[in-house]
Amino acid sequence: MLKLSTMKATRRNVLLAAGSAAFVVPLGFSAPVSAEPTTAPECEPNPFTPKRQFRAMWIATVQRLDWPSPGDIETMKAEYLQCLEYAVAAKMNAVIVQVRPTADSFWPGALEPWSRYLSGTAGQDPGWDPLAFLLSEAHARNLEFHAWFNPYRISMPASATEAGVDLTKLPADHPVRNHPEWTVPYPVAAAGARLYYNPGIPAVREFVQNAVLDAVQKYDIDGVHFDDYFYPYPAAGQDFGDATTFAEHGAGWANKADWRRNNIDLLIKEMNEKIKAVKPWVKFGVSPFGIWRNVGSDPLGSETNGTQSYDANFADTRKWVKEQWIDYIVPQIYWHIGLAVADYAKLVPWWNDVMEGTRVHLYIGQANYKVALAGQPAAWFDPAEISKHLTFNQAYPNVDGDIHFRAKIVMADPIGSSTQFIADHYSRPALVPRMPHLPAGPMLFPVIVKDTRDASGVTLTIRHIWGDIKSYAIYRVDQDSEIGCDDARNLLGTVRRSGKETTFVDTTAEAGKRYLYVATALDRLWNESPPSPPRLSS
Repeated sequence: MLKLSTMKATRRNVLLAAGSAAFVVPLGFSAPVSAEPTTAPECEPNPFTPKRQFRAMWIATVQRLDWPSPGDIETMKAEYLQCLEYAVAAKMNAVIVQVRPTADSFWPGALEPWSRYLSGTAGQDPGWDPLAFLLSEAHARNLEFHAWFNPYRISMPASATEAGVDLTKLPADHPVRNHPEWTVPYPVAAAGARLYYNPGIPAVREFVQNAVLDAVQKYDIDGVHFDDYFYPYPAAGQDFGDATTFAEHGAGWANKADWRRNNIDLLIKEMNEKIKAVKPWVKFGVSPFGIWRNVGSDPLGSETNGTQSYDANFADTRKWVKEQWIDYIVPQIYWHIGLAVADYAKLVPWWNDVMEGTRVHLYIGQANYKVALAGQPAAWFDPAEISKHLTFNQAYPNVDGDIHFRAKIVMADPIGSSTQFIADHYSRPALVPRMPHLPAGPMLFPVIVKDTRDASGVTLTIRHIWGDIKSYAIYRVDQDSEIGCDDARNLLGTVRRSGKETTFVDTTAEAGKRYLYVATALDRLWNESPPSPPRLSS
């Protein structure tokens, strides 16, 4: 820890801490003449203001749950920007945006037709490239953009606008119009019937993977995100109609359940391999149902008594973590603390333990949609329930963040729940957690070449020196302050690099007060350079 005071040119090395690590400021740059080690005790990081934490919300497009509302292109764009501005104001650092909700697409030239949720008509060109806009606007605000794909769902239950199980209501150029054998209606003769791709057909698995890869290859997305819909959740008294497929492709498998799990295993394993072959830096994550198996079914399972993804969706999510086929997992722990059959306070520790010995990140899926929802248990009428979840997570070191379901609910702030968890846990910005197993290149520190002060605050001009830099992190301390804690107390925020020189405005700077600033460079995976030479504001 150092005490930094009046700036003066010197040629000594200065040890400067910028958040989580100490760095050497190179010779020849300005440094505080009185920068000497002090005997002050090491400060304790504040668990409520971590330097690195994944913070995101899902933006669902299926049936226009969050976006886009019907309207013209500019109205749709404005609505999306409201989501991003909220995320920035809440000090989130990522968005998870659904771009393939029902075997359709939000980008041109895809392997499946245009989504009906863009124009109101499936297959109709909306007249713009939504994915390009969604991505560029997120990056402009330095938010990670994870493209969310539903793997196997083709349609939603029948209505005036949805196809149900009627193939003829899908666009004429939809792949399943030429390959009806790829589809399975489920449940049969029920109001909620949908069409699904058949996961047991190898050609289907390859097609789904290629549909995703089309977006990966064309766009600079940060992550590919799958949700929990693999084999559909079981309907009472009905099995998924793949007996013929099992007879054709199930050789060597003693039972259909293990064969189905292998089909999903192959989807996940191969999807990761194909993504990394194209763009090794793109993250691959899955958000499954929150229970893998109950301990009553498997001694490795959790102390729960609910639906099991292993058996219901044939998703062996624990295996995917242990085999490290994914970069992150987001179990949907959509239950309150104390629920007998699925206690949040038992599932988080279980998932924390599953992560041990792996490089897979654990983010928790939060059920913001249940807050103040009619029919929910009393816990969901407590404005602090979500905040309590995030506080509980602090005791488990393998929990790297949270994703909130979903944007429109979070932004509506039912009974003040969002206000509560943001104030308690997102009071300071945070960097996205590093993934050291993904590729990274060398970086040099940036230089703050200029600072100006006006009514808006202090504007810093940051110059790129060398390296594949995507953004900068900016830290600030008062004169004569001690710095060096491994948390975000000195982190002002981040800014997307905009060329050789990038500006950042410190709007919180007090008039007449001088500050010491440092900047660090961040690559696309949020690896951080050593800090810039410190600059004392004018």
